[in-house]
Amino acid sequence: MTLTPLREFLLSLPGAAEDSPFGPEILVYRIAGKMFALVDWQAEPLSINLKCEPELALLLREIHPEVTPGYHMNKQHWNTVILSESLPDDLWQGWIVHSYERVVAGLPKARRPQAVKP
Repeated sequence: MTLTPLREFLLSLPGAAEDSPFGPEILVYRIAGKMFALVDWQAEPLSINLKCEPELALLLREIHPEVTPGYHMNKQHWNTVILSESLPDDLWQGWIVHSYERVVAGLPKARRPQAVKP
């Protein structure tokens, strides 16, 4: 996994924006000012923190060795995912969409973007 396709996917979500408030080594992706992903782009392999429904977060940690409790995050609601080559694209992309949708669901209706692109 390289940074370019990951960034392209993250920024393809409606209203997604990128910034680096924690320093240049961590890219933060937000919707309406709320974080839905953090990427350690200097890690090898890349890693990403994603928001997750708590019960699903626990299940993913049990099933996938690439998924651990969110590094420097609320471990009940965030997972860290190591984007190894063995992790299928549809899995990590689905987890990103899940994180994005959880954040969007918490926004006031007036601040929500249009639905996620199919």
